[in-house]
Amino acid sequence: MARALYIHWPFCLAKCPYCDFNSHVRDSVDHAQWQEALLADMRFEAEHAGGDRLDSIFFGGGTPSLMPPALVERLLIEAETLWGFAPWIEITLEGNPSSVEAANYADLARAGINRASLGLQALDNDTLRFLGRLHDAEEGLAAFDVAQQHFARVSFDLIYARPGQTASAWKAELERALCMGTGHLSLYQLTIEPGTRFETMVRLGQFVPLDEDDSADLFALTAELTGQAGLPAYEVSNHARPGEESRHNLTYWRYQDYVGTGPGAHGRRGGAATVRHRKPENWLSAVARNGHGIAEERSLGTSEQAAEALLMGLRLREGIDPATMTQRFGLPLSDLIDPAKLQFYAAQGLAWERAGRIGITPQGMPLLDGLLGELVPAGLVGA
Repeated sequence: MARALYIHWPFCLAKCPYCDFNSHVRDSVDHAQWQEALLADMRFEAEHAGGDRLDSIFFGGGTPSLMPPALVERLLIEAETLWGFAPWIEITLEGNPSSVEAANYADLARAGINRASLGLQALDNDTLRFLGRLHDAEEGLAAFDVAQQHFARVSFDLIYARPGQTASAWKAELERALCMGTGHLSLYQLTIEPGTRFETMVRLGQFVPLDEDDSADLFALTAELTGQAGLPAYEVSNHARPGEESRHNLTYWRYQDYVGTGPGAHGRRGGAATVRHRKPENWLSAVARNGHGIAEERSLGTSEQAAEALLMGLRLREGIDPATMTQRFGLPLSDLIDPAKLQFYAAQGLAWERAGRIGITPQGMPLLDGLLGELVPAGLVGA
């Protein structure tokens, strides 16, 4: 059933002001306790989502590169015992590019990690300070070099469309990034998420976000430069050389089953959605009490599954195959995509329909959320 496993490590050394992920700062962590709880959570999921070998594993967070390599190794041994590994398995670990964490890269590679995703976020110190990062540019680049030595594949993140950022400044930074030798980049526009420190700062007038027109110009520049460099966007914010796409994330975007373990993790298996307790202490208590950390599990109706598949699949450059979706969910095409609106937005150059597939054009990607609201019938989304 499930071919992908997500393991959430919720701890960070500090909470970044833009972050709305399930991350927490704690003075100390009992690694032995966390190992046993994560193993129990995995075993529960294997009982309910076993049968297929894993194609991918993703350690996300939080800051998984803070995990002791021995803990990572133990979890991987258990995952292989429970599910088995495909020969081509992709095992990714997210991390911050600090010198402390880079010192663990060799041991993490020996434990089985073969792909690293580093949160560089910016290549200059002023921006890193604004973003609340604990590393400086020199330390981040040094950590990236160490990662390149130890992992078969290395991706890194950058945040752009920052307050006051000009096209020339972003062009110079992105061109520098494209010369660093990676086959995958995640390039995210800065968004002010509810409940973050940045939201408070904007409300208090401490900075003004970049306006939508300038952000759209930077999005277009990003697509142009990454395409010229041979790393075109395969998803709205992710760019890769052909063959170096994140196989784990493609599992989400293609709406295939995946297991989510650890605090706050989501999963999809056999038409059911699972959500685990977010707060680390609550998750630990649930595992001790029930043998798993699930806070909610519910069956998804066919229409809801179809809507989720559409909303995820249309993020991809490859788009979706309506015939396959019709067969999978037993719904006619007109129930999945509003045909009149598809024709209208295709005429505007924002959507496309060809070779039996439907997708969003590069010109439409900056408007993705609005287009999804137009193309996917409201009754389907609300089902």
